[in-house]
Amino acid sequence: MININEVIETNQMIEKENLDVRTITLGVSLLDCVSSDLASLCDNIYDKITAVAKDLLKVGREIEREYAIPIVNKRISVTPIALVGASACKTTDDFVKVARTLDRAAKQVGVNFIGGFSALPAKGMSRSDELLIRSIPQALACTDHVCSSVNLASTKTGINMDAVKLMGQVIVETAMATQDRDSIGCAKLVVFCNAPDDNPFMAGAFHGVTETDEVINVGVSGPGVIKTALQGVQGADFGTLCETIKKTAFKVTRLGQLVAQEASRRLGVPFGIVDLSLAPTPAIGDSIAEILEGMGLERTGAPGTTAALALLNDQVKKGGIMASSYVGGLSGAFIPVSEDHGMIDAVRTGALTLEKLEAMTCVCSVGLDMIAIPGDTSPSTISGIIADEMAIGMVNQKTTAVRIIPVIGKGVGDEAQFGGLLGYAPIMPVNGYSCEAFIARGGRIPAPVHSFKN
Repeated sequence: MININEVIETNQMIEKENLDVRTITLGVSLLDCVSSDLASLCDNIYDKITAVAKDLLKVGREIEREYAIPIVNKRISVTPIALVGASACKTTDDFVKVARTLDRAAKQVGVNFIGGFSALPAKGMSRSDELLIRSIPQALACTDHVCSSVNLASTKTGINMDAVKLMGQVIVETAMATQDRDSIGCAKLVVFCNAPDDNPFMAGAFHGVTETDEVINVGVSGPGVIKTALQGVQGADFGTLCETIKKTAFKVTRLGQLVAQEASRRLGVPFGIVDLSLAPTPAIGDSIAEILEGMGLERTGAPGTTAALALLNDQVKKGGIMASSYVGGLSGAFIPVSEDHGMIDAVRTGALTLEKLEAMTCVCSVGLDMIAIPGDTSPSTISGIIADEMAIGMVNQKTTAVRIIPVIGKGVGDEAQFGGLLGYAPIMPVNGYSCEAFIARGGRIPAPVHSFKN
């Protein structure tokens, strides 16, 4: 039973502390759309998405209005297109046509993004995987709502270094293809180690083959709420700090559970999971960096930052799992530079470097996220950054990711503008020493020994 005090408290969180439901994501299986004919495949995909998702926007708005809960995004995730298009798509242009179909369907139903222009070559690349990956630059340049992801590694299989090398090239090509918009195509492209099947957040959302035909996954977010709660325990010990974060995460997640169940009931689609990740925005007061600084750090990036982030991530999970029986996705704390004004300030002052961010990814939910680097960074250097992050995920049995943006025509000291929730970012310096010979080896880095636990 929810009492009046909880209602008042939740209203204050929404009005003054930037609490929102970041996304309702409808997962849609396209496995029954498969055809050996490209035109039929595209027709099947368009018809399936527009039929299943026809009421998603309307239901989202109804829940917003009736419960006075902001729902920032309504999104769709689909079965990885490298699987769906394997029979019909014989060239990169064929996959681009599928991407255009996804974009057209997204516009028809009115969602913000559609994810799943994806491949899963963690152990080896099929012909279909390679064609889709090579089509990504053109696909993201000619669409508005399509997001792409590639899973390059896993704890069980190791790191596919051939795919890592290829992705370094593809990221640079994507940046070139969208250079007139500060290389924004790369903001819609992410590579993973241990990608989850039920992630509702873009750009990495796809509808895994382990999922049912359709499913509702919800992502909640409340950095501002956590920050405000910590203001009441200044100077307290770590036990008190942990309890405060845990209790606040419980309240935030319960809101997400309510929205997920309502959306599920009204759409007639099974409820999947609540992803309780703390996802920042460029708005003042909605920052992961400010939470860390509220714990006592002068600036994010100072000694103690990784420990503070580990504490935050763990307590968010502990509080969230008590509020929902079905927590999934990524769930924890995101550290996207361009989407967090506190992170941006830390980079500008020199407190936060790419190397420190990499250390922080060992204990956060995802990885190197929305980081702008000089446009002349070589593909092999980008592949090296990806390989490092894949290794962290593989060895630590966690999800890690890289969403990095070489901004063509800009260098350190410049700034890239992406707009909306994607925000803006200072260009960060990258280690200038080469790893080209290392990346050129190709093959696969084997999985660590602990991957053989069964």
